[in-house]
Amino acid sequence: MHRHDHACTCHRPATGDRRTFLKLAALGGGAMLLSATPIRHAAAAGDVEALLLSCMDYRLVDDTARYMDGRGMTNKYDHVILAGASLGAITEKEPTWGQTFWRHVEVAKTLHHIKKVIVMDHRDCGAYKVFLGQDLKDDRAKETAVHGEVLGKLGMMIREKHPDLGVELLIMALDGTVEKVG
Repeated sequence: MHRHDHACTCHRPATGDRRTFLKLAALGGGAMLLSATPIRHAAAAGDVEALLLSCMDYRLVDDTARYMDGRGMTNKYDHVILAGASLGAITEKEPTWGQTFWRHVEVAKTLHHIKKVIVMDHRDCGAYKVFLGQDLKDDRAKETAVHGEVLGKLGMMIREKHPDLGVELLIMALDGTVEKVG
């Protein structure tokens, strides 16, 4: 009769070594390559329509992509995300964010030959609470005016630094609807 001790593996599931794992991974990768599903290759460089600056708010990530897709811009824009969108790009409380935004504009022009910058703020933005100390969600007119002021300032800066680029300023509601500002 076989005696079982702690080192016995007869009743444990087999654990693969690295070689077994690599063989299975190679088989899986090969099967994927042979599948009927076409693989779409992203171009390393080329022309895209715009650079989009939007907020990091998790509530609107899908709505933002849906909005851009609805405009026929699927895979035709670069995307920069900063808390507060326009406010994040110009706030003195986070100066490196502005530097990052401007560098992205330059790189997008160089690599992808963007034609415009789209800046999309959104309503009930927590960054406005953090950086400006204002909760604007209960006063739609004031919220629109404050966002309009910040968007307008960034829009003017973009036009001054990059007169060859168009500028589009937008604000998204929490239901995904978008209005032009300015």
